[in-house]
Amino acid sequence: MNPETQSDRISRRSFINYLLGGGLVATTISSLYPLIGFVMPPRIREVVKSSVAAGKVKDLSPNSGRIFRFGDKPGILIKAPSGELKAFSAVCTHLACIVQYREDLGHIWCACHNGHYDLNGKVISGPPPKPLEEYQVNVAGEEIVVSKGG
Repeated sequence: MNPETQSDRISRRSFINYLLGGGLVATTISSLYPLIGFVMPPRIREVVKSSVAAGKVKDLSPNSGRIFRFGDKPGILIKAPSGELKAFSAVCTHLACIVQYREDLGHIWCACHNGHYDLNGKVISGPPPKPLEEYQVNVAGEEIVVSKGG
């Protein structure tokens, strides 16, 4: 063999080292990619809606509540025992669970960690750090229209 071509060739040991090293790099990257994706979730654009029809007046009896869709997040519409309509974000401020209206308690309750909110959205007890976001409620004919305050 010619000495030039022999120096250009890779030895078997070097080839195996390159192959194993490349496999190790590929395994490391394929393991780290989902981990980084979990730690740093992608940004999700919120659908911006200023108002939405949350239901009909006749469908909501006093001392009851219902969940409705407000953009890409749920909202909660409550008809207090006095007949007053209130609306809030239905996402608990503690760990983003969905809250519900408890007729027996007469206030909003989060089942995840037993968080309680009054009918103004303020925290009564439990771990939630701040009140629920309140929405404006208007009645247009038979429709209940909920909009973000601003």
